Amino acid sequence: MPDPGATPSLDVVTIGRSSVDLYGHEIGTRLEDVSSFAKSVGGCPTNIAIGAARLGLRAAVVTGVGDEQMGRFIREQLARDGVVTDGVKTDPQRLTALVLLSVEDDATFPLIFYRENCADMALTEDDIDPALIASAHALVVTGTHFSTPTVAAAQFAAIRAAKAAGRRVVFDIDYRPNLWGLAGHAAGEERFIESTRVSEHLKEVLPHCDLIVGTEEEMRIAAGADDAFSAVRAVRALSDATLVLKRGPMGCVVFPDAIPDNLDDGIVGEGFPIEVYNVLGAGDAFMAGFLRGWLRGEPIETAATWANACGAFAVSRLLCSPEYPTWAELEAFLRDGSQHHALRHDTALNHIHWATTRRRQPDELLAFAIDHRAQLEALADRLGAPRDRINAFKSLAVTAAARVADGQPGFGILLDDTYGRDALFAASKEPLWIGRPVERPGSRPLRFEFDQDIGGRLAEWPVTHTVKCLAFISPDDDPAMMAEQIETLRTLHEATRRLDLELLIEIISGKHGALDDATTASILARIYAAGIKPDWWKLEPQATPDAWSAIEAVITEGDPWCRGVVLLGLEAPPAELEAGFARAAAFPIVKGFAVGRTIFADAAEKWMAGDIDDEAAITDMATRFDELVSAWRRVRRIKTT
Repeated sequence: MPDPGATPSLDVVTIGRSSVDLYGHEIGTRLEDVSSFAKSVGGCPTNIAIGAARLGLRAAVVTGVGDEQMGRFIREQLARDGVVTDGVKTDPQRLTALVLLSVEDDATFPLIFYRENCADMALTEDDIDPALIASAHALVVTGTHFSTPTVAAAQFAAIRAAKAAGRRVVFDIDYRPNLWGLAGHAAGEERFIESTRVSEHLKEVLPHCDLIVGTEEEMRIAAGADDAFSAVRAVRALSDATLVLKRGPMGCVVFPDAIPDNLDDGIVGEGFPIEVYNVLGAGDAFMAGFLRGWLRGEPIETAATWANACGAFAVSRLLCSPEYPTWAELEAFLRDGSQHHALRHDTALNHIHWATTRRRQPDELLAFAIDHRAQLEALADRLGAPRDRINAFKSLAVTAAARVADGQPGFGILLDDTYGRDALFAASKEPLWIGRPVERPGSRPLRFEFDQDIGGRLAEWPVTHTVKCLAFISPDDDPAMMAEQIETLRTLHEATRRLDLELLIEIISGKHGALDDATTASILARIYAAGIKPDWWKLEPQATPDAWSAIEAVITEGDPWCRGVVLLGLEAPPAELEAGFARAAAFPIVKGFAVGRTIFADAAEKWMAGDIDDEAAITDMATRFDELVSAWRRVRRIKTT
């Protein structure tokens, strides 16, 4: 039995629905006419767990997913957001629930639940681990999982475990009439249908709770009352819990004790009037914000303010859990506010959101760059080899990179679409960071390869691939050239953010002008001034520590969330590269390298000529890559100790 006196290791455990939500990309149209969808994790308690974890709470969820790709997607996303998944049951017989949703207008949000015999509705009492429940300060139960006897029994078992351990119980009423069998499949948007049966079920839950949260309609169904005031009074008669009444754009009002004669006389938090873009999932974000304050002992007014703010973020953006704020984002909003009625247009907040929710990566990147096209074309032509041999050679390079990485994090490869298609498929099966170029080789001013519809092209890319773009920019460029190149980079930056793709910008200045201690830093400052904030920079080795100091200062001021800099090679010999590594290694902003021809040039020459076989080429490239890895780590260790 769990020890009731033990200090909980978690803040909250939620229990109930989980689903994959498919949101229509097109806004302002019928669901019938939507042609493309964005995939995200959904389901009230799962959303709450993600929202709470993003706000710094230690959260777990008890739910069910299928033993298939959608179930694994939910598990992986929960883990990425820091949610404990010990209570997630994988059901080999049932599928993960799906939901299709769209935004028809600011008051119409059609949704269809695909939940027939789904995995989360198969939870039983046997799936409740009392130790997991007791490990948290609070348990959140949700309305839908009282809709059938089996899942209701599971939630009541969790409530008993929480009470036995002296933990608090939170009830999110989460009323969806058609999940109680009260409306047809097309009525997923319906929020209230009166039902004595539902009310009688929910009344059984109320006496066990320490916190009850619901909209006016949800309080009415929980109490079986005709209006909000009567509902709150009726709920209070059944429960001593703190009651939180959500009132949409009006925020919320909280009643920790007796219900006043006027609902407006309860405790309220600061409200945030913003554009309503999509209300779906806003209540789950609200609950996460309230829990952050309530569980950390903040005043009720503060918890309510945080809840309102989190709800404001949710209704101003399209998706559910992916759009919920992180603690850093919420702090910035509460401190600085926003000039935008539609928060999704606030670039400063959006950047914090992006930087604090993107996929985690090791604090080092050691990449084999073989995204070269023109150089390998010239080599093949000179040796009389068919250009399609380039494809096969790049696949050998992937094998070499994977051999050096040996499953360790922090290794990567740069590959192109032109000759690297098969190599990209091979790399995706390895635990390698993958970057892909979009620039037309050698273009100046910058042009994209294939066509200039960069957003349309990137829409086909996996979210795990990083967009890499090389721009030849010099401070000596005339103003028109400089402006055009930066505007092209801005177009790319906006496309990558819209599509949730990371961006690496490579800057080479030395080929088109003088390179001194201020050159690269000045170019980066211009790019930042244009609102462009790449996740990574790829830069030339600098001649002096002063140059690196200037670069680090510009990046720190321009974007403190930047992942860092990797060094490029420019076909320098290994000794020269190691010297460049040594000058950079003392600066924390430099995270590694992405070097190409120094590694593959000799092997490519001999392999294309038929002088060595596949294994010899792989071995040669792996040896050279490994030597550079060793050199980087050697100088990094020396410079940081």
